[in-house]
Amino acid sequence: MRAVRGVERKQRLQPDPGVDTGMARLDPRMSRMKYRIERLMLTPLFRFSLRVVLPVVLIAGGVGGWFSVEANRTAFNGMVADVRDAVESRPEFEVKIMAIDGATDMTAEVIRAAVPVDFPVSSFDLNLPEMQAKIGALDPVRAVELRIRQGGVLQVDIIERLPALLWRSAEGLYMLDDSGVRVGPATSRLDRPDLPVIAGEGAEDAVAEALRLWSVSGPIKARLRGFERIGARRWDVVLDRDQRIMLPETGAVQALERVIALSMAPQMDLLARDLTVVDLRLPRRPTIRMSEQATQQMWQIKMIEAGNR
Repeated sequence: MRAVRGVERKQRLQPDPGVDTGMARLDPRMSRMKYRIERLMLTPLFRFSLRVVLPVVLIAGGVGGWFSVEANRTAFNGMVADVRDAVESRPEFEVKIMAIDGATDMTAEVIRAAVPVDFPVSSFDLNLPEMQAKIGALDPVRAVELRIRQGGVLQVDIIERLPALLWRSAEGLYMLDDSGVRVGPATSRLDRPDLPVIAGEGAEDAVAEALRLWSVSGPIKARLRGFERIGARRWDVVLDRDQRIMLPETGAVQALERVIALSMAPQMDLLARDLTVVDLRLPRRPTIRMSEQATQQMWQIKMIEAGNR
């Protein structure tokens, strides 16, 4: 009896093949394509290429295709030019005047001639590095800085070279600064009587030593006519009354100081005597050269002394 009941229960639990139960059977297996796609999606490089590289390639291709048409390129360039002109012509970018600070009136005129600007002009049309290079190449200018100030002002700040001496060359008379760089021409020696004069071969290359000689020549500055470079090796100090002090190649400043000391001594008064040359080229054997008149007088005195004997 129990066996019969168990069979009936088993038959009731099994679904009838002809009856639709409404539930689909789930296949646990995955297709090969789906498996490969999911594996690729787990790869960081593939995800980056899909999300970034592919859109960029598509956009670049579209833009390149659009620009491959000449009419499109012409229209785009025209649009860019119109936008640029509209921006550059705005009043806030307009430069109206040039202001030069730190320069004399003469130097300012030279600067304006070197970089002529037709104001008003757009700041985009000014090539400041090129203008700065042109101004910096001028003789009177030691340093320059250009900038555009608020209010449409082209500001030019100048550090001007200061003349330290006059250089008489084959081309004419020039003013030099303390480093031997030209400041500008000088029309006459009388234009700057406060500056020493140098001349001779290689004089412009020994400006520092000439200035040291000038600095110690205080007692004889009233008689000083200049410094002449001899053989690009040494200096001669040229005084009035055709007197000349020949200095050695080394220790020239100390040699000049000794001569000045002898000249200032009451009993010596060397440079006040009838001399033409004080030769100090050999520091251990200084010599003097008297004028022709003084030489004749000396011989006359010696002849008189010899006759009296």
